[in-house]
Amino acid sequence: MEPSLLCFILFNLIGFIITSFNDRHHNGTHHYDYCVLGAGPAGLQMGYFLSKAGRNYVILERNSGPGSFFNKYPRHRKLISINKIHTGRRNREFNLRHDWNSLLSDKPDLLFKRVSSEFYPPADAFPIYLSMFVEELGLRVRYGVDIGRIRAVQSASGRSYILTDQHASDYKCSILLVATGLWVPQKVEFVGSDLVEGYESISTNPDEYEDQAVLILGKGNSAFETAQSILGRASRVHMLSSSPVRLAWQTHYVGDLRAVNNDLIDTYQLKSLDGLVEARLEKIVIARQKDKSMRRSGGQKKEKRGQLYLTLKKYMHKKNSSEVTREELPGHHIDNFPMRKPYDRVIRCLGFRFNFSIFDGSASLPNSENAKGRLPGLTAWYEGKNTPDLFVLGTASHSRDYRTSAGGFVHGFRYTARAVYHVLENRYHGNPWPSTRLLTTQLQSWILKRVGEASGPYQMFEVLGDVILLQGSHCEYIEEFLLQALPQFSSISGHKVSSQGLLVVVMQYGKKKIDYLGRGRAETDWTKAWQSNFLHPVFYFYDRLPTEEEMRIRPHGWPLPRPKAIHHMVEDFLTEWDGPLSHIQPLRRFLEHCVQSDLRAFYAESCFHLALTHRKPPLSCQQGYLNRQGIPHNSRLPQRVYEAGVMLTGKDDAGTSEADPALPKYLAPAGASMSSGLKLDI
Repeated sequence: MEPSLLCFILFNLIGFIITSFNDRHHNGTHHYDYCVLGAGPAGLQMGYFLSKAGRNYVILERNSGPGSFFNKYPRHRKLISINKIHTGRRNREFNLRHDWNSLLSDKPDLLFKRVSSEFYPPADAFPIYLSMFVEELGLRVRYGVDIGRIRAVQSASGRSYILTDQHASDYKCSILLVATGLWVPQKVEFVGSDLVEGYESISTNPDEYEDQAVLILGKGNSAFETAQSILGRASRVHMLSSSPVRLAWQTHYVGDLRAVNNDLIDTYQLKSLDGLVEARLEKIVIARQKDKSMRRSGGQKKEKRGQLYLTLKKYMHKKNSSEVTREELPGHHIDNFPMRKPYDRVIRCLGFRFNFSIFDGSASLPNSENAKGRLPGLTAWYEGKNTPDLFVLGTASHSRDYRTSAGGFVHGFRYTARAVYHVLENRYHGNPWPSTRLLTTQLQSWILKRVGEASGPYQMFEVLGDVILLQGSHCEYIEEFLLQALPQFSSISGHKVSSQGLLVVVMQYGKKKIDYLGRGRAETDWTKAWQSNFLHPVFYFYDRLPTEEEMRIRPHGWPLPRPKAIHHMVEDFLTEWDGPLSHIQPLRRFLEHCVQSDLRAFYAESCFHLALTHRKPPLSCQQGYLNRQGIPHNSRLPQRVYEAGVMLTGKDDAGTSEADPALPKYLAPAGASMSSGLKLDI
């Protein structure tokens, strides 16, 4: 190639690059439609959906790789998120119910089990998995971008957000998706709090705690994880917080104490020097004693230097002093005060809070009303209150389901991130929430498939649910809608509710306080399904959308307002809900009540008879035989089916009202072959 031609091509190429650069970086500002702040699991999950849709987005991460939180936390390097690889099933959707670490994608092998096969995996495996997720999906992540300020600006073209990094570079976007997680240590100010070590900086070497008395502030998983690691070295471990221990297997909340960390409960209850105490942290004082020559009772040995005492503010003469006299110690006033002996170290393990400091007044997120204000306050569709076009994802969005569901954890927020993506697609691009159009006669089968394998409503119970829009002979099935946004369903989803009404399918736990390991803890009688205690499907039927007021005043503990009709499927030990008597038949009769039609399938001969005797034959006849479709009657067909062992003997007339004598004994009492119970128009 001629040198002059080469120079010409190179010159034009450079000009094209410069022009493109100026177009995208006018006035030194990077322009995007979507900015995702944080390359943790929530940010990458949203990045996948935006990338798949071909949106103009960027993921900004302050560290040099994804999931940097897990490079340090949990401090003792064991995750408590279940990695159950062997379920006995090959159904990928079902297996996600028991895989708490994988993110959602269209690559069936892009799962966490590729980096670890341990049931409770090492924390180091998670950043490796996230790096693999970024690389294999080609996500657009910019590392080393530390955003220190976020502000909102209003212009003629609308509202946008400007993010400024450590180099004073700006990133301007129309929609901001905050997925920074929780990483600011939660602290409580009290006298002597400066003498306390933080979970974020303590030594994780158990040998450094040998023969030491340790006081841990907090009773969550980080506190128990710390206690677990030093139980074999420390002389005694005490734990203090304002509330008693809440066990995850009792509360059904994965953020409460998990069994993998609860050895200290054994050593406490079996009286082996460890213990749990309740007190408000704001009322305690951690101090050193002024009199260093104080001797231990019954002995001549002096107390160790630097030991710390716990006392209460009400006993202090100088309210702000971190040094105390013997008269200011609780043991001077109450001789059996449980924490009267000194400690070698006090450790704060109170969890983390959202970083509010990077938002200026124009884009400030309010504190949530729950979780002690540690989280931002959000709408039911995860948009910041008073911050339009700013959405919060991942652990930081947990205020929407705090202590009720799994939205603060990977196996929960991977689904709420997908729901927020559907909200974005409808609002900004006019793409309605994905739905499946079904014949009403197919509805029961579709529901049984969903309750038997769907992972989203199973993990995000009482938060995400399937919405079924009834439309006569057809219905629209919308999966994993945000239940608390049901009054805004039409505007958020892009689907209209007809006069036929709607069904909402929700997974719920029972609300009774029971002995979860005692007799009678489970309900097996399908006629008392509403008394089920463990996770089970619940169906709400409305003839119209509930209002915001109805949602606000719904009964305590209910995920939705009172419906026109409700149906519980009795809890199942195997979580399979496929029992012909206990699950399927009661569901069919409830659905028939909602759609006002017999949902059984009929042979052509029966449809012919019903067409002559009824004004409105069952739907299967209308959509099959009367529409010149369906299975024609054949005298040899029932015999062949019977010989194959898939059909019971006896006549199966549509009008039969008598139980078939060949039915199994457990089915006969329920009248499995009886009519639907509906009064059809004759």
